[in-house]
Amino acid sequence: MTDAVRTTDYDPPGLPLDRLGAFIDAAVPGLLTGPLRARVVAGGKSNLTYEVGDGARTVIVRRPPLGHVLATAHDMAREHRVITALRDTVVPVPHTYAVCEDPDVVGAPFYVMERVEGTPYRFAVQLEPLGARRVRAISERMVDTLVALHSVDPSAVGLSDFGRPEGFLERQVRRWKQQLDASRSRDLSGIDELHERLAGSVPAQCDPTIVHGDFRLDNLLVTSDDEVSAVLDWEMATLGDPLTDVALLEAYQTLPLMMDSVAVSDVSRTPGFISGPELRQRYAAASGRDLGHLSFHLGLAYFKLAVILEGIHYRYTQGQTVGQGFSTIGEATGPLVAAGLAAVKES
Repeated sequence: MTDAVRTTDYDPPGLPLDRLGAFIDAAVPGLLTGPLRARVVAGGKSNLTYEVGDGARTVIVRRPPLGHVLATAHDMAREHRVITALRDTVVPVPHTYAVCEDPDVVGAPFYVMERVEGTPYRFAVQLEPLGARRVRAISERMVDTLVALHSVDPSAVGLSDFGRPEGFLERQVRRWKQQLDASRSRDLSGIDELHERLAGSVPAQCDPTIVHGDFRLDNLLVTSDDEVSAVLDWEMATLGDPLTDVALLEAYQTLPLMMDSVAVSDVSRTPGFISGPELRQRYAAASGRDLGHLSFHLGLAYFKLAVILEGIHYRYTQGQTVGQGFSTIGEATGPLVAAGLAAVKES
């Protein structure tokens, strides 16, 4: 369909559909052929995710958040590259169609990928009706999927240059401090102490793997028969220490126990969901990696989460978020900092 005859129902925030349609027509002829409709997919607190369809087919479009965007974050081409590279591996990912690095098309770089069937379970209320047995199976498959990701040889899928594994942990500490400084809008008790303790206690790191960087259940799609159909939200992926993914997943597990409000996800409260110690045991047994001491990695995970949520809180206060669920995000930072300090003081 030509630009002259293509029409759209409306433009969701951050996605002018006429210009998106013209790009798709040129990049992937025939992918979408009718008037476009789109909606913001609920959930994501960072990059924006849209379902875009023509009545016959629906695809997913991802672009950075509106407004305040931190340096080195939200790299659409990078996210597109890792998903494309993993297409023929044991890691389930969507098919990618096209990437656009020209910010003039829709206002920011973006990419287009397949819409995969499945549920991104975010809340305990979604999981509870499944029963404890199915919840256990889903949470175990979550861990197994992380093991599968860390088993992929980066060189075999063309990702040997996807990151700089040497000095990865030091750079992580430094990077998240820089991100924190870029989003500071209020006093955050203890967060500078946490950074200083991390910077002074960086351990030797594991052999590098592909690291997802934000691995948790609601970044997976789960089918009606409880299988993982896709891993999503690869914006923080790189090559580095796989234990950072394990520690971050455990941090997500414990976050709902720290506070009454739900800042990100509370699935770990669901009866049957795998616990932190069980998570470590299952991952260690399947991967062969030693998880006997994760104090630094857990401290870094809590620090990273605190910085991410503080950045989202900053965008919320500036009116630059799209969707619901942002008003309580800022409440999570304090408990995360406290948990990070408790973790590093155990080392």
